Amino acid sequence: MTYQDARTPGLQDGILHHLTYTIGKDAAHATLHDWRLALSFAVRDRIVDSWFASTRASYEAGAKRVYYLSMEFLIGRLLGDALVNLRLDGEAKAAVEGLGLDFDAVLHDEPDAALGNGGLGRLAACFLESLSTLACPAMGYGIRYEHGLFRQSFDNGRQVEAPETWLQQRHVWEFERPEAAYSIGFGGHVAEQDGRMVWTPAEAVLAEAYDTPVVGWEARWTNTLRLWAARAIDPLDLARFNHGDHVGAAVPEMLARAISRVLYPDDTTEAGKELRLKQEYFFTAASLHDILRRFDSEHGDIRLLPEKVAIQLNDTHPAIAGPELVRLLHDTRGLPFDEAVDIARRTLNYTNHTLLPEALEKWPVPLMARLLPRHMMLIERIDADHAARFPARATHAVADGEVNMGALSFIMANRVNGVSALHTGLMKQTVFADLHALHPGRIVNQTNGVTPRRWLHACNPRLAGIITGTIGEGWIGDLERLAELEPHLGDAGLQQAIAGAKRANKADLADWIGATHGLSVDPDAMFDVQIKRIHEYKRQHLNILEAVALWQAIRANPDAGWTPRIKIFAGKAAPGYVFAKKIIRLVNDVAAVLNADPVTSRYLKVIFLPNYNVTLAERLIPAADLSEQISTAGKEASGTGNMKFALNGALTVGTLDGANVEIRDHVGAENFFLFGMTAEEVVARRAVEGHAGQAIAADPRLAAALAAIHDGAVSPGDPTRYHDITGNLRGPDYFLVCSDFADYWRAQREVDAAYRDAAHWTRMAALNTARSGWFSSDRTIRGYMAEIWGAASLGPRA
Repeated sequence: MTYQDARTPGLQDGILHHLTYTIGKDAAHATLHDWRLALSFAVRDRIVDSWFASTRASYEAGAKRVYYLSMEFLIGRLLGDALVNLRLDGEAKAAVEGLGLDFDAVLHDEPDAALGNGGLGRLAACFLESLSTLACPAMGYGIRYEHGLFRQSFDNGRQVEAPETWLQQRHVWEFERPEAAYSIGFGGHVAEQDGRMVWTPAEAVLAEAYDTPVVGWEARWTNTLRLWAARAIDPLDLARFNHGDHVGAAVPEMLARAISRVLYPDDTTEAGKELRLKQEYFFTAASLHDILRRFDSEHGDIRLLPEKVAIQLNDTHPAIAGPELVRLLHDTRGLPFDEAVDIARRTLNYTNHTLLPEALEKWPVPLMARLLPRHMMLIERIDADHAARFPARATHAVADGEVNMGALSFIMANRVNGVSALHTGLMKQTVFADLHALHPGRIVNQTNGVTPRRWLHACNPRLAGIITGTIGEGWIGDLERLAELEPHLGDAGLQQAIAGAKRANKADLADWIGATHGLSVDPDAMFDVQIKRIHEYKRQHLNILEAVALWQAIRANPDAGWTPRIKIFAGKAAPGYVFAKKIIRLVNDVAAVLNADPVTSRYLKVIFLPNYNVTLAERLIPAADLSEQISTAGKEASGTGNMKFALNGALTVGTLDGANVEIRDHVGAENFFLFGMTAEEVVARRAVEGHAGQAIAADPRLAAALAAIHDGAVSPGDPTRYHDITGNLRGPDYFLVCSDFADYWRAQREVDAAYRDAAHWTRMAALNTARSGWFSSDRTIRGYMAEIWGAASLGPRA
């Protein structure tokens, strides 16, 4: 079906209408940018009726609403996504081409919305789409970053960061909501007045709302993503301006806007830490004000809040929601403290995404007390109250001069969920073992998922078309129906079609890499892809170390029948993460040497594609043969890229980490290349003194590859450039790169052998697709609705 209100004009008429009356251009003088805006406005018109109808239905039902608070929403480009869910992609292509335009060029004119970095933000985007597809009344809340994380480029192999400029163009999909604006304070003092504590901030900024409709499959329901922009309450000091201080007069506006300029500002400085905490409180407080305003408009008794509202904290970034909600209920509305805490705790839920201690945020008490003095008092009281009820506890929200936001989130949550079965089990055994013992029913598991609409149907139309032609289109709204594909996989014609779709996707990517980056790659070579945030635990350096060892082996015996392979990397390193940035430079240096080697380059090339984002992922994932999921076991909470690759018919080489465990269980151990230690073995191995040295001594390949990097074979102009990396690997090697190397090499040679049997490889890849239906974010959201939120669907997809 196509969603179209009777009042809505035909799409081509809508495009021409908006070109004239919204953009102010005639067809003869319109640019590609003008046409893209006109198409987007015409498509947006089709969403609005569904959006309004969904909002009315939510109010009429008085149903429980879900609010998803996240620092990131990596929504990518929205035009193609909207066309797919409205089922207008065919009509739009015909309408645009009927106007003499290149449809793909129009779609690709849209910039990616720079609202996230990696899996955390992409998960949030998938969840919003699934919430709409399942007709669950919901709203996402985040920050409208002007410049996102950063735009990545390379200078002599080094990462260079520049501001994203996506908002220099008009953002078609958002609606400004000036009526939804809240004053958010910082600093100041707290005093008792008439028996209540009153916080008087020293400074305040205005949170202004921008709404983006998020349409579900077939436009049966549309929810809202509300993003907050920070503005000065008084944007200009007119007296200073009139006295000639024209720059100083604008300082209040610059300081306010800094809050919503950049995602994850570098927090290696005190100013950076303060800005991050300001960001987190800014969007969390504005969201809670908005939630309570909406609740008050529907319900009279604030004590009904947990029955009508479920708030999900996506990681610890919005953890300040606990004390802020208590402040609003206790200080502002006059509820007794214990009752305020109880209501807040039954309303809030917390998703944990990491077991890494450095990623479980901790804020210095002096910073918290200076920036949010009332909240610091409430945190101490909440912590003391919890300690009084559980005197044997060992975990504190305030300890050693820091506020532990992970512990605070747990204490203030109704449910705490992990994002894969392994991760949830490890949460109970490690970081939250003490709190889990005190609250044994609080931790639950909801394994992550991805939306099939974007991550197969839209990004891989060749494979999607084959699936639909074989089993019908029901899988798009119910991904577990992909299982119906498996009985057909014995058909040689179907296998040939699947192989042809992969080959065509690879040819498209090869053409794009050649045109954009000037590197010639052979589509018949294996495309071996690792795309994710650069971090030591994700072990991009294990991948590139194996590439150096493979290069040396090919040079030593170039006629040994090697399987041609293109290793493709992409991902960003945090600006202050020096080691991760050095890994990026190492990959680029290795690429420069290997790609220029006349002996080995026909078998092995390496490329690091800059500025990884959703659009680049949509190019890479359908073309990938091999998915690298090689994190140290016990460190990756779940992953969602691993699911996208498997769904699109890439085979995984990976450890038993995160959702890899469940992927392997679903697709079959025989269709997954397993290597490495288990999480338990990792802990034991780390306790062995000199474990890295033992691994190096036992493996001549590893020793030779490390020596080549250490001695400057890949950095001839600066032989000592990577001594910090080789020193780390020869020394502490906390993430056990050396100890897992030999088994990784073994698994990669199994991959080579399997790839040479094209028919067998195609069948394994097809089975990965057919058996990945469980990894839909629709399934994940149903789990949240039933086990965490107690929320119901208001649509036909109950």
